Parts: sequence; C-alpha cells; structure tokens
Amino acid sequence: MALSPAPAPRLPGHPHFAYQDGALRVEGLPVADLAREHGTPLFVYSQTAMLSALAAYQRGFAGRQALICYAMKANSSLAVLQTFVQAGCGLDIVSGGELARALRAGVAPEKVIFSGVGKTRAEMRAALEAGIGCFNVESLPELDVLSEVATAMGRRAPVSLRVNPDVDAKTHPYISTGLKGNKFGIAHDAVLQAYRHAAQLPGLKVVGIDCHIGSQITEMSPYLDAMDRILDLVDAIEAAGITLEHIDFGGGLGIDYQGDTPPAADALWQALLAQLDARGYGQRRLLIEPGRSLVGNAGICVTEAVFLKPGEQKNFLVVDAAMNDLPRPAMYEAYHAIVPVQPRAGEASAWDVVGPVCESGDWLGRDRALNVQPGDLLAVCSAGAYCMSMSSNYNTRGRAAEVLVRGDRAQLIRARETVDDQLRQERLLALG
Repeated sequence: MALSPAPAPRLPGHPHFAYQDGALRVEGLPVADLAREHGTPLFVYSQTAMLSALAAYQRGFAGRQALICYAMKANSSLAVLQTFVQAGCGLDIVSGGELARALRAGVAPEKVIFSGVGKTRAEMRAALEAGIGCFNVESLPELDVLSEVATAMGRRAPVSLRVNPDVDAKTHPYISTGLKGNKFGIAHDAVLQAYRHAAQLPGLKVVGIDCHIGSQITEMSPYLDAMDRILDLVDAIEAAGITLEHIDFGGGLGIDYQGDTPPAADALWQALLAQLDARGYGQRRLLIEPGRSLVGNAGICVTEAVFLKPGEQKNFLVVDAAMNDLPRPAMYEAYHAIVPVQPRAGEASAWDVVGPVCESGDWLGRDRALNVQPGDLLAVCSAGAYCMSMSSNYNTRGRAAEVLVRGDRAQLIRARETVDDQLRQERLLALG
C-alpha cells in the first residue's frame, strides 16, 4: 500500500521558511538546492525575515526620537550588518573587532554604541578616533580609565552608565544580566554617586543612562519593572543637576524556539511608551539594542545526516554540523527545532541528533522524532542568532558557509573556511 505524503513539520518563527511541494523553501528558493550548491553545514538567512522583524520595532517607535542599534554580537556577518545599516539602524558593539566590522559595514560612527564590561585602552582610543556616539560604561574604574584616555587625546568621551536594576528577566542564568549577582552594570543604589563622579571627570561628557536586563525575555513585566526603576533614577540624577540626553533600554526580547510566545516588538513598545509618557519622559530621545529578535528566527543551519547509530538506551543520529557550528545546546542546553528538508512518509523514531566533535556535549537535539536516512538534509531552526557569531574551529573544523536569500535570489556572504585558512597565522617550530 502506498504511503501517504509526509506531513509538514511545524516551523518556529517567520513564515519565510515554509514547505512547498514536499520540500522546505526559504522565501522563493528550495533549501536543498542551496545545500547542493554550497555544501553543508550551511547557514541560510532570509533578509526579508530580518527586515520584517525590524519593521515591528520601527512601527513601535513611529513619531518618537529613537535610534535602533542592532546588537551585532547576535550575528556579526558583514552582509547582515549592512542589511540593518541600510535600513537606518545604528550598531551596538562590544569589542574593537566589532568596531572594525561595524565601520566596514558602512555605519555612521555616531550611530555606534560601545557596550561591554572590559573595554581596553586600545579599544577606547579606536572608538574615540572613530567618533562613536556613546560608551555604555559599566563600572567606576572604567569611568576613570576612559577619562584618562580621552583627556590624553584631547577629547571628551560621550558616556552613558549601565544600570543594574536588580530585575529578574525570568530567563536562563547564563543570559540574565540585570540581577545583583550578574557581572554587568552599576548597582542600582550606587548609580547616583557614580553619575556625580562621571560628571566631574575632565575627559567625559554624560549623555545618557542605560539598562539591559537579559536575553530571550518572553514576558512584558520585566521590561515594565525595569523601566520604572530606571525612571526613578533619571528623576534623581537630573534633580542633582546632571542632564541626560537619552534613555537606553537595551534589548533582550525573545523569539520562538519551541512554541515561545514573546510579545511582538510593536506591542511591547506601545506598553513601554505609555509608561514613559505617564512619567513625563515621552519626548526624551530613546535608544534600544535588539539582537536576537531581529535575526534569530531569520536563519537555519542545514546539515546532512551521516550515520544512524541505534542503541539499547539511545538512538544517535550523527550529522555533519556540530557544537562548533551551533554552540547554544552545549552551552545553555538550548532547544532548536530540527526538521527534515524533504520529509519522508512513514513512521518516525526518536533520535538524539549529535555532531562529530569528540565531546559528549556535542549534541544539537535530544529525543527528536524523525524519519531519516543517511544523506538526508535536516534544518536546525532559529539559528540566525548566537550560532555563527559564536562558532569556532574546535577539532580543526572550518566554520560553515553562509547564504543570504532575498526573494528568489541568493548570495554567498561567507565562503566555507578551509584548513589552509585556519593554519595561515600559525608557524611551525623553529627552535633547535
């Protein structure tokens, strides 16, 4: 008896990844065709999905003084950066390397925000020479060093102090950033004194206040709580005679990994702006730094099934992508949906999807129901954020290729890394 057609699996996130005629497509192109042309593992991104996610923020800020700075640590590939820069965004950076990438992508320096707890003097100098818009400063020692660096250059560094509001973002401990036990920001009860200190340093110009409470936040209440605490501080700081030109509310909005239902960006900001208006700050310049919510659901990682390894307790499906390509499961026990590129009809079995890296932590998904054979292509979903940007060369594995799709056109935006690429900066032993 003939098998009925295989049902199309549920795909999280954007509708720009969908099944048509029994095969997964990204926008107008078959994913299998892209894999045949470029090999696997392969990251495939939908540019339309990225711009659709951005549009929700832009709708939310319509009529306001606002700058959306894409948090490029989520995915720092140059073509991704260009996508957002050309759509009017600034960029949020956390290193000197990211500064160089940001400038290469064509961002206006005054639209760059420099975050992070450990900026070096060299990074500070480079950012000042470039003329960036603001340093988000995270400690009193950083204030002192930045003032020294700027004074030696005959500059004044524009600064915003990152506040740790002690608000629980209700997310994974590794991506929570707004609690007392986190390394980020200045403690809420020490903020006013820190602003007084910053205001008297010769190399600094205080321009704003910053807050970021975590990542993959799927509820509105932590944002509302954080906003109230930040606005209380704004009241106190300005009562002390220190003017704040902008208020920066960071990023952190979650995406759909496993049926997650975070608020839409425009709905979130409608609520936040109503609270801002009620406190009398509705006309203040606003900055935000979304990352994952702009790119996470806009990408997949395509991988090929290599071996099936049934066992007494576990069935293992070995694929050619690994923890060096997709670090989130190993780091956070994160969930990514894994679906067939061309579903097979028939009964599925439970598989642990694992990579070839020599670590027990090299897994991409556990107990996944799949009907699969060696040579089949699978798509690891919601892979646009914190995958390629966190990838590595562990086991001397080359980083994957990347393709960006817009409509029925695809562009290779990163060539697959070769062993020669990896060895180029190394030197053989020359000592006797």
